[in-house]
Amino acid sequence: MFDFDEPIDRRRTHCLKWDMMERLFGVPAGDGLAMWVADMDFRPPPAVMEALAAEIAQGVPGYFGDDAAYRAAICGWMARRHGWEVDPAAILTTHGVVAGVGFCCQAFSAPGEGVILFTPVYHAFARVIAANGRRIVEHRLVTRDGRQHMDLDDLARRLTGDERIVVFCSPHNPGGRIWSVEEQRELAAFCRAHDLVLVADEIHHDLVLPGRRHVTAALAAPEALDRLVVLTATTKTFNIAGALTGNAIVPDEGLRARLAARIAAAGGSPNRLGVLMATAAYSGGEAWLEELLVYLDGNVRAFEAGLGAIPGVRPTPLDSTYLAWIDFAGTGLSPDGIEARVREAGIAASPGRQFGPGGETFMRFNIATPRARVDEAVRRLQVAFGGAA
Repeated sequence: MFDFDEPIDRRRTHCLKWDMMERLFGVPAGDGLAMWVADMDFRPPPAVMEALAAEIAQGVPGYFGDDAAYRAAICGWMARRHGWEVDPAAILTTHGVVAGVGFCCQAFSAPGEGVILFTPVYHAFARVIAANGRRIVEHRLVTRDGRQHMDLDDLARRLTGDERIVVFCSPHNPGGRIWSVEEQRELAAFCRAHDLVLVADEIHHDLVLPGRRHVTAALAAPEALDRLVVLTATTKTFNIAGALTGNAIVPDEGLRARLAARIAAAGGSPNRLGVLMATAAYSGGEAWLEELLVYLDGNVRAFEAGLGAIPGVRPTPLDSTYLAWIDFAGTGLSPDGIEARVREAGIAASPGRQFGPGGETFMRFNIATPRARVDEAVRRLQVAFGGAA
């Protein structure tokens, strides 16, 4: 029903991914491939575009009010897709998930106190934590059998006592790791033992590849609901990142009141277009998502097979997301050398060291793009690194 092979020229559309590629990476937009920032080169579900068209037709995009349909759409989606019965009153709206992390820093910690990250991890977390004057506590994930794992015993030994929050990326970005129920319960127990608020960024929880299963932290560790904030959004799932609309779902009333107070202090109000797009996506985008996941799975297989054929290059098996996490350590190149080879191939990708300790020899590639571009990226990288092409 949906054409994910359609080439869409996003250049000269104020598109961060394509129009900033040359300035940030030195890769000319003319024949370069933008595989860095995490949005997709696909049209959103028709229901989203129809909602935007109806808004334009009515002609007056004023302040948004009456969010009952929006809350109902979120609750319906969480129940259908995740088996999670969400109380509509538990939902707070933020201008995106990263903003939600910032508000959590303000609500649950004081300046100078620690916020724990499991690295390598999405680099915007560290940026917003630092911007709020909190101390970044980086704890490196352990790799066993090609998979990332948390070493909570080691982390416990390193705590200084002023840590207040864990920001938990689930599924994990980068690396696409889906955490098991047991792992999440162990983390919840750790948070209780050390009196930490658990902020679970689950923005990628719908982008789970066929045959895998993600369980939200709210169901994996119900005993931690009194210290849990789950951050979600339609933006990654349905490729509407510019909507800048996210949700903080906070089951505990006391915790919710503290977070709501910080959001209110910022003077924000909902992004009208973002809320309308999110409502439409959750209400009418499910068939589109099902086809997308099958298409993305094909892209993952093609990219992993192509990169795996290059000597010294090891793809990380993806459970979820559309972000391929590729280890170039076996090539013997330095991080600078790896990044230079990728740029010389005419590809803008995210350097692994942006994601913190443990990412130095990796590159992250956004493969949510038509298959022909994925195949071309494979060809270029095989040439650049002396692979099979």
